[in-house]
Amino acid sequence: MSTSPDIASTAVGDSGARDDRTPATVAQLEEEGDIAADFIEGLLDIADIDGDLDLDVRAGRAYVSVEAPAGGSVALIAAPDTVQALQELTRIAVQNRTGRFSRLILDIGGSRDARQNELTVLVDRAIARLDDGASQASLPAMSSYERKVVHDIVAERGFVSESYGEGAERHTVIRRG
Repeated sequence: MSTSPDIASTAVGDSGARDDRTPATVAQLEEEGDIAADFIEGLLDIADIDGDLDLDVRAGRAYVSVEAPAGGSVALIAAPDTVQALQELTRIAVQNRTGRFSRLILDIGGSRDARQNELTVLVDRAIARLDDGASQASLPAMSSYERKVVHDIVAERGFVSESYGEGAERHTVIRRG
């Protein structure tokens, strides 16, 4: 399905509700970002953590980033498992307010960039196994967002990848093109 720059992968039906087959508008994604930011600000206030929020819409998703101001303490909640859990809670809060499934991405203290660097190293090691004669290289199970990042890295390197498995066991396999 091709989409224009201002349309994501879901849209509005006659009732105003969105389903997975119709695109979300930039306005809807911005609304998701605003709701998510309000939710995250509330959590930061409860935990007495200082953080500056930045909102963006990219590739059909709302992105919410929490950065530490000078002397801030967002590192307390920037561990990958914590960010993933907070992202899921934030998505639920957005869905509760909008009635629509949300695919928003939450980044805390640069955790997404750090994870992308880790995934790049993982892909490069897998490609080294292929260079050493392996016919394929399997990566460990990971989230759908992480698999998407892996697929992008693999494609940049000129290889192909596919995801296999179900649920928490879903993983990526890399092969030569």
